Amino acid sequence: MSDRETQPVERQLPTDEARDLLALVRDIAQREIAPKAAEEEDAGRFPREVFTLLSEAGLLGLPYDPEHGGGEQPYEVYLQVLEELAAARLTVGLGVSVHTLASYALATHGTKQQQVEHLPAMLGGGLLGAYCLSEPSSGSDAASLRTRAVRDGDDWVLSGTKAWITHGGIADFYTVMARTGADGPRGITAFLVPGDAEGLSAAPPEKKMGLKGSPTAQVHLDGVRVRDERRIGEEGQGFGIALSALDSGRLGIAACAIGVAQAALDQAVTYATERRQFGHPIADFQGLRFLLADMATQIEAGRALYLAAARLKDAGRPFAKQAAMAKLHCTDTAMRVTVDAVQVLGGYGYTADFPAERYMREAKVLQIVEGTNQIQRMVIARHLAGPESR
Repeated sequence: MSDRETQPVERQLPTDEARDLLALVRDIAQREIAPKAAEEEDAGRFPREVFTLLSEAGLLGLPYDPEHGGGEQPYEVYLQVLEELAAARLTVGLGVSVHTLASYALATHGTKQQQVEHLPAMLGGGLLGAYCLSEPSSGSDAASLRTRAVRDGDDWVLSGTKAWITHGGIADFYTVMARTGADGPRGITAFLVPGDAEGLSAAPPEKKMGLKGSPTAQVHLDGVRVRDERRIGEEGQGFGIALSALDSGRLGIAACAIGVAQAALDQAVTYATERRQFGHPIADFQGLRFLLADMATQIEAGRALYLAAARLKDAGRPFAKQAAMAKLHCTDTAMRVTVDAVQVLGGYGYTADFPAERYMREAKVLQIVEGTNQIQRMVIARHLAGPESR
């Protein structure tokens, strides 16, 4: 029984170009990604060749300016691409989302010269990016980061440790937030650091319960020297850039979560219609039918929520609250749906012979990355009731 045996999701797409794009993504996912997913995740293998293929196909810069190698696709389309990739293998869908996040600062706040010099390779030249905000002692409280950048003539010297970095140790470039001024959010600046910079190294990848094919590692900056031309935005603007990037990145996580949930539902439906007990397919039993119906409804609601937020972003309207809601709801949905998928498969769901248990392990991390779901609730509440009284 394969990971993906059911009909593709019916999507409302704005253009014929978008429909052709989704057809291309599904073809790549079915031929190049899904067949190897279980084996490579079990072995902890990162599929760099898949990302090379995606770059060649123009899929690593979809929401950005075509002048610099981007695809000029609205987020409404880009997120549905992520969903398809994540349904085939979360390592790939999440990897594309993180690469897009790592490219955000330069694509939106870089100078024209910086964009001309760096973006074509980042968006369509086979490079892979990483985003460096979190540190061992500053996760949810990102504004307390300690990595420091000190001016030395026309250079900056960066020292510190970043933590929980997706693509840590294998990325070709790192978007790094470092302290250039006083404590607090106004003292942080963004830098574009080459992956082969002298003094940059990575610890061994974390040993995780899921998403084993995607390397997550600490990144050490030991006197890394970068030219001032690699500073992104003004000094002290980095934290605002980081938060803006995360608003968009949270939509990427939401789409990936719905992809994982959809894959789990597809697996559960296929199994339930094939598995027979008491002379009938188990899908005939009302208790299980209701469970499948609830799973499908939760997924459709999550998809509608992330697309509504994406359309606000595409229209140039505020969307931070809706992005937090989408991240919260979609990742919680992925957790519920994958747990239920394991239950549908019974004992088989608990074995590695079927992908349901992998989906469940992978869904958990999506409730944590790019702002835990407790942080999302804080963001939403601030939009509703204003900042907390201290």
